[in-house]
Amino acid sequence: MPTWFQGTIKYQKEEIITDRQGDQVRLKTITEAYLVDAVSYTDAEARLYGEIPANTPDFQIARISKMKLSDVFHIEDGGDTWYKAKVIFSTEDDKGREKKIVNSMLINANTVKQAYDQLEDSLKTILMPYEITDINRTPLLDIFPYNDENKIPANLKPLHEAVRTEDV
Repeated sequence: MPTWFQGTIKYQKEEIITDRQGDQVRLKTITEAYLVDAVSYTDAEARLYGEIPANTPDFQIARISKMKLSDVFHIEDGGDTWYKAKVIFSTEDDKGREKKIVNSMLINANTVKQAYDQLEDSLKTILMPYEITDINRTPLLDIFPYNDENKIPANLKPLHEAVRTEDV
């Protein structure tokens, strides 16, 4: 199960303001939030530095915090806005008492209604009864899931290639 970290970055951007005295340049602080799948805070920081778009000016990571999510649904034509949904599953324990399990999920969509409909569609195969109680817009600009393409560096080789069969 992935461990998700929300990273907030800050950077300065020049803003041109036109008033009676003419054009003036002012620095504006921009804050952006990203979500990254990492194994630790250090890994999350390293991944953020590697994943933030190259056209972003000199930035600083202001905050990294864990985000407890049970699932992230990325819909191809879903939209650029990320919504956090609270889904409550109902089940019974071994003594027959009703037990509610609360899960947080992310889904991308253009509107809240579209997010609800897409989440309903994604959850339709689940056999437990559930209820979607909240859907809120998040400040997340992008999500960086774990990518194992570059898992083994070029100067290393897999263990099965390094160990000779006559050594075993």
